[in-house]
Amino acid sequence: MHFLDQAKIFVRSGAGGAGAVAFRREKFIEYGGPNGGNGGKGGDIIFEAVAGLNTLIDFRYTQHFRAPRGAGGSGQNMTGGGGDDIIIRVPVGTQVLSEDKEQVLADFTAPGERVVFLRGGDGGRGNASYKTSTNRTPRQHGTGWPGDEMWVWLRLKLLADAGLVGMPNAGKSTFINAVTNAQAKVAAYAFTTTRPQLGVVRHKHNEFVVADIPGLIEGAADGAGIGDRFLGHIERCQVLLHLVDANDKDVAESYRIVRDELEAYGGGLIDKPVVVALNKIDTLDDELIAALSAELEEASGAEVIPISGAAGTGVDWVLDKLLEVIGPGPGRVGEDDEGEDAIEWSPL
Repeated sequence: MHFLDQAKIFVRSGAGGAGAVAFRREKFIEYGGPNGGNGGKGGDIIFEAVAGLNTLIDFRYTQHFRAPRGAGGSGQNMTGGGGDDIIIRVPVGTQVLSEDKEQVLADFTAPGERVVFLRGGDGGRGNASYKTSTNRTPRQHGTGWPGDEMWVWLRLKLLADAGLVGMPNAGKSTFINAVTNAQAKVAAYAFTTTRPQLGVVRHKHNEFVVADIPGLIEGAADGAGIGDRFLGHIERCQVLLHLVDANDKDVAESYRIVRDELEAYGGGLIDKPVVVALNKIDTLDDELIAALSAELEEASGAEVIPISGAAGTGVDWVLDKLLEVIGPGPGRVGEDDEGEDAIEWSPL
């Protein structure tokens, strides 16, 4: 399935149906009079978040959504039928933005969320509703209220608990493959990751979601490399895991480049808790690992965890640190329930 995280669509709710002009004329009925019914309401445009979707690719092929108008009223005070609603199903994490992308009109963060985005127009009044003591044969009627229409942008921000950041070839794809069921592409060249990847980590009776995004290089905020457009997918993360390649010429500079790009992007990414890991230590000796860790620790001001995603060294240590920030939640258990003493559910 192709990944698409932005799409522009046109939405229009249905107009209300026209009211009827009709009069009661029945044999053996002494008194007649107006009996035109009201028009039906137009269809609504409704957005609904559904589980199981992680792309907006469907909106590349269908960009126009128009709800039908309400039916007109008829005699015998019969109200016209309402137009059918149009339900637009989007992945959880989707935002609906104004055409200029300056305003968030709706934000879906949980499955089943539903928003009536554009309400259909009300139906027009039939001539029966205009009858008064001085106007007993009204011939006026309402034509129905128009619907609303607009162009909007859909922007998907994947929901994850932890996000992986780093320069190209920092080993992010190898790491997510090692700790989750993801099957991210791994190769010996830059930008092997061209779209975000999600994976579920199962660690010490806990589950949490990790997001891997394409690597950042200097000038990504200005469009260098793949740019920073995918950083939106980690805006909702509780913690960032910053991987630094131990084989870089200057690990401190590699760390600063990525941090500068996060700050340039904004979105509160620079203020998120971060776990710093020196990756690919399986290619180095202990003395060099200690020297590079100290250099990176001085640059970041945080504890540095030496790991090897390929060999599995230090991976559990990193996951423990991520869980300390993420904490217990839905689908996760607390520290008191971990290990061999965890109480298993029993129907008895």
